[in-house]
Amino acid sequence: MISAPRYHLPTGIRSFLLLLAAALLCLPFADIEISNRSPWQEFAAMAGGFFQPTLLPFDELIAAIAQTFSYAFLAVCTAAVGGLFLSLFFHQLWLRSLCAAIRSVHELFWGLLFIQLIGIHPLAGYLAIALPYTGIFAKVFAEIIEEHQSQAVAPRHSDRFSHFFYAQWPQLLPHFRSYSLYRLECGLRSSTVLGFIGLPTLGFHLETAFMQGLYSQAAGILFIFYIMIASLRWWMRPTLLPLYFAVALFSLWGQEGLQLSLASHFLHDIIPLPIRNGEDINGILYWLSHLGSTEIGPGIGNTLVVTQIALLLTAVIALCLFPFSSRQFFSLPIRFSSHLALVILRSTPELIIAFALLLLLGPSMLPAIIALAIHNGAIIANLISRHSHQITLRLDASKGFHRYCFEIMPRIYGQFLAFLCYRWEVILRESAILGILGVHTLGFYIDSAFESFRLDVAVILIAVSALLNILVDQGSRQLRHRLHLRSTPQAQRNK
Repeated sequence: MISAPRYHLPTGIRSFLLLLAAALLCLPFADIEISNRSPWQEFAAMAGGFFQPTLLPFDELIAAIAQTFSYAFLAVCTAAVGGLFLSLFFHQLWLRSLCAAIRSVHELFWGLLFIQLIGIHPLAGYLAIALPYTGIFAKVFAEIIEEHQSQAVAPRHSDRFSHFFYAQWPQLLPHFRSYSLYRLECGLRSSTVLGFIGLPTLGFHLETAFMQGLYSQAAGILFIFYIMIASLRWWMRPTLLPLYFAVALFSLWGQEGLQLSLASHFLHDIIPLPIRNGEDINGILYWLSHLGSTEIGPGIGNTLVVTQIALLLTAVIALCLFPFSSRQFFSLPIRFSSHLALVILRSTPELIIAFALLLLLGPSMLPAIIALAIHNGAIIANLISRHSHQITLRLDASKGFHRYCFEIMPRIYGQFLAFLCYRWEVILRESAILGILGVHTLGFYIDSAFESFRLDVAVILIAVSALLNILVDQGSRQLRHRLHLRSTPQAQRNK
């Protein structure tokens, strides 16, 4: 008797169904209640402020812009140079592990640590961005070098540095320059967000404006931030780098607040409490067990719940939005409007979107999930719309919804999954950090530990967050390898 052939779903479809199943399993554990009794009234106030923006006093505005730019520029320049040097030795396991560890900790967590170490000083903000960005630069530059290694032609018996600078450097420089410009854009976002922990950047004034209900002022600050991001490619010229470097140093130089005396207290306080008290191994294990059941376990669980639901919603938003920016579907006016909206959404840090939604909807996981999905969905929608521009259709190709389902989606689906896998680890990092807004992810417990001066607990929780990021990153790599998904240079730029 001949048995009927068994039908197997394609691997990519199975992966998306697993993503859907994971999000649905997490849904019963998610706190997505809207607790604000008058969200529409608050929304009307925000919308009114958005259409009537006002600016900060001139001196405060210039100082905030200068601080935001200076942190980002100096940190990215340092990280690019350091990352380039480390990328030449990235084949060594210990170096790859070190870079993975430092880049898995969010800039805001680094900022909280450095503020405890040296006080609210420009050096804290600079190091908070420079340290993780060095790990990111090293990884991405090493991947770019590896992709172009086979194309380089160099004299035989040349050493590693000669081969790199004489054979590879001319080919790699445009890619390095493009990625560094993108990373500066990320640095401006990170610098702005550091204002939420007390550093005097645009984010500090933005949080103050939101908390006081000054939505017109908040809108004015956001418009200034958007202008900085949108015009970056025009004012960031290589010939002007020395001038920018001098301006950045001048704006940060000589500021008070460096408290080196805090270092000794910091090094003492990060030692776990039972060890400081001289307790035996049973006391240490009880302390760790209590910490795991009350903070580590709930923090990890809530972080994963927010991450998985936001990841699915990110995919849905990206698939719904990208056609509006693709020339395969719409004319230039609609594409331009859609592209402008995507630029605004992907340029706004998740923390700022979540903060506004928190005021609108009330405290729950819902503002964090929506903010993560909007920001990352806009990024992926922008990338796959560009990818769709490379597709050449036949003259008799179908139109409308049939074109979307049967002509475009089958050709971009693999790249869409690759982008989604890359954003998975990013969404996890941001899910953890959004805890400082009150969502009970790992960031909530880390922020609470800092506020109660339990630095030993804060350091352990940050290490747990970093380990969780590394595990998810490895899982994402394995999934991409199993699906035979390859990145493009554009995907690499958006890690």
